Amino acid sequence: MPDALKGARRYWVVLLALAFVQAAAMTPATGATPAAAMTPAAGTPEPSSPAHPAGSRTIGIKLLDAPESRRADPRAHAYIIDHLAPGSTIERRVEVTNESSTPIHVNVYAAAAAIANGTFTFAPQRTPDELTGWTSLDTADLELAASETARVHATIQVPRDAAAGERYGVIWAQTGIGTDRSHTLTMLGRVGVRMYIDVGPGGEPPSDFTIGRLSVSRARDGRAEVRARIQNTGGRALDINGALALSDGPAGLRAGPFPAAETDTALAPGDHAEAVVPLDAQLPAGPWTVALTFNSGLVERTTRATITFPAASGGAGTVAAAAVGQGRFPSPVVAGLSVLVLAAVCLPLSTFLRRRR
Repeated sequence: MPDALKGARRYWVVLLALAFVQAAAMTPATGATPAAAMTPAAGTPEPSSPAHPAGSRTIGIKLLDAPESRRADPRAHAYIIDHLAPGSTIERRVEVTNESSTPIHVNVYAAAAAIANGTFTFAPQRTPDELTGWTSLDTADLELAASETARVHATIQVPRDAAAGERYGVIWAQTGIGTDRSHTLTMLGRVGVRMYIDVGPGGEPPSDFTIGRLSVSRARDGRAEVRARIQNTGGRALDINGALALSDGPAGLRAGPFPAAETDTALAPGDHAEAVVPLDAQLPAGPWTVALTFNSGLVERTTRATITFPAASGGAGTVAAAAVGQGRFPSPVVAGLSVLVLAAVCLPLSTFLRRRR
């Protein structure tokens, strides 16, 4: 084979290898975020009153239905999430289980909720709101034998004159026992299923969020930290979970993924919150390549940068390269330039081979 053709053949091999590397770099890695962070818990315990008090009879609750349009959304299998036009009605089923070895009486009811300061907050006791007024249950009391399960049907009927906007609430299952026979005090425990109901004409508002520029520091106890501002830029409330992975560190070190300090951050439309990922105090300063991924159901965003942590506690580090994109796919500009570069190389080479033949 002539030397020129051998050289051209080697050039093609190198070119194809480069194209393969480029394609690999443009393909997102799977499993970047822990599954536990992506899937919300089925029940929502109330922080101020444990669902399973020590020595008490315990209960569980889970949602059985999800809208057809949300079959692939893990949030829709944990919470009642829907967009409804005024005058619409939906029905959902929840399953309540006696997880103890003794019979219990369970109260089932809907109560108010809100989103404030990045948290889905529960109103005390049976506080009503507009959404609870639209919600009816086919039973309010359950008598469950040991390990018995019962289903409760919930109907949400939106009035024809309902104003547009989101409403929040919880369907609770509650039980209680006296702390002792000589007092009238009662220890209550309740678990619930959240409700996110958006009202308005037409299609559902889009769900989206952005991750702001990263900042790095070391806390006073020496732990490294990465911070980012998350902004809800869509029209629906979000439950944000996230994790961070480090690579290309000193001597090629890799670390993570590390979960965000506050998991399940709730953001109403337009709200923002600061995400903090605490790391180990022994983590070297760097530099590191960081990939920070957040998601809410099927909406996922990733931001990347090169960072260096400060050596001393209480100091601020540097972000040497700002985040260049968000989402799971490459920037259209970068992808387009890659195609143009390959085309610019391939066309002259094919002309050269034809001339040699």
